[in-house]
Amino acid sequence: MNQPDPGALYSHHLSVLKQRADQALARGGFDHLLIPSGTLHYQAFDDRDYPYAVNPHFKAWLPLTRLPNSWLVYTPGKRPKVLFHQPFDYWHVVPDAPSGWWVEHVDIEIIRKPEDALALLPKDPARCAILGEPQSTLGPFAPNNPEPVIHYLDWHRGYKTPYEIALMRQAQRLGVRGHRAAEAAFRAGASEFEIHMAYCSAVGQDANDLPYGNIIALNEHGAVLHYTELGRSAPTPLRSFLIDAGASACGYASDITRTYAATGHDEFQAMIGAVDAAQQKMCAAVRAGFDYKQLHIDAHLSLMEVLRDFGVITVSPEAALATGVSAAFFPHGIGHLIGLQVHDVAGFAASDRGGRIERPHGHPYLRLTRVLEPGMTVTIEPGVYFIDMLLEEVKQAGHGASINWDRVDFFRPYGGIRIEDEVLCTTGEADNLTRPPFAALD
Repeated sequence: MNQPDPGALYSHHLSVLKQRADQALARGGFDHLLIPSGTLHYQAFDDRDYPYAVNPHFKAWLPLTRLPNSWLVYTPGKRPKVLFHQPFDYWHVVPDAPSGWWVEHVDIEIIRKPEDALALLPKDPARCAILGEPQSTLGPFAPNNPEPVIHYLDWHRGYKTPYEIALMRQAQRLGVRGHRAAEAAFRAGASEFEIHMAYCSAVGQDANDLPYGNIIALNEHGAVLHYTELGRSAPTPLRSFLIDAGASACGYASDITRTYAATGHDEFQAMIGAVDAAQQKMCAAVRAGFDYKQLHIDAHLSLMEVLRDFGVITVSPEAALATGVSAAFFPHGIGHLIGLQVHDVAGFAASDRGGRIERPHGHPYLRLTRVLEPGMTVTIEPGVYFIDMLLEEVKQAGHGASINWDRVDFFRPYGGIRIEDEVLCTTGEADNLTRPPFAALD
């Protein structure tokens, strides 16, 4: 299957960003949009800097993720201008001269020192909406992050352009390549650290490139939602493997999770299969007009059906949801917006003027409460876990009889199960971005 070329889609993407910026600036009463790319941050009491992270607003306009001390300048009616920082430096790698699909669509000024930008920025900082962090302040140009501008741009970032979807598909393919390598390493008896290294090698990205820290969890570690310790020796016996890992493509993220059972652990493998089947139905429910909050509630009911089928709970899914038992087994949200950031912005926004749509009562970790619309890309990541702390809270709340504790003891050594895909909401059926790359490798 031929994949769309992001370069061929960039001109349209840029025109969409300019339209959004025009409207955002008008709402805020500004004449110019300035976006610093960000600066290096240095550790306290040391001369080492933290890994550089580009301003998300900057990489929305440009496929550049390693260009500190640069600026994007946009004035309605004019071509965007890039102040491209290319220092004289023999201590570090200097960015290559500007090249690629984006250069013909913008004006480029090379600056050798950060302060060289001052002569090229608009004359009156008060007329500028400057989006960035305080450390990006340059002379009188201090980020002001005006709310009317931020609200508008963040809201509309929820709707991905074809260029963005093409890059997100690239990130999926890279991530799936890593997932297959990680599964093979698990099957060969590798440690968490060795699995992580196999993943990074297959993707061709390390911790500075990946969109988030890999979760590589063997056995009971799968019950720690954000387990990132990376044990150096494999446990014995090896029972299960949960991997939550993504990749980056020009600053756009993938976020993929799979769970595997070791050979001979057939009942846990059967539970993985049941969660996977339920997850695919949840993915198919990503339709225009569907309330994502309801999808989260439906996920609770579906997962509790799985646990009842496996004898873990003794009550109906509805009763498990009403009493909080379901939250002990599924304590996080069904997913989130994704794109330039793994947890993309405006997940709770009521409109492009701000406001907030609250989470359902009793579900404090859901990261998206909006109604789905075409162009939104979300993760769908149901999970069931055997977490001692949360199960003890069920007992203390007086609902211990709702759980078959012998079955909990059986599944506890496996940690948990999570399956996660990215899904694009369209005008018709859901477009799962994750499953096709897995099928292609199979």
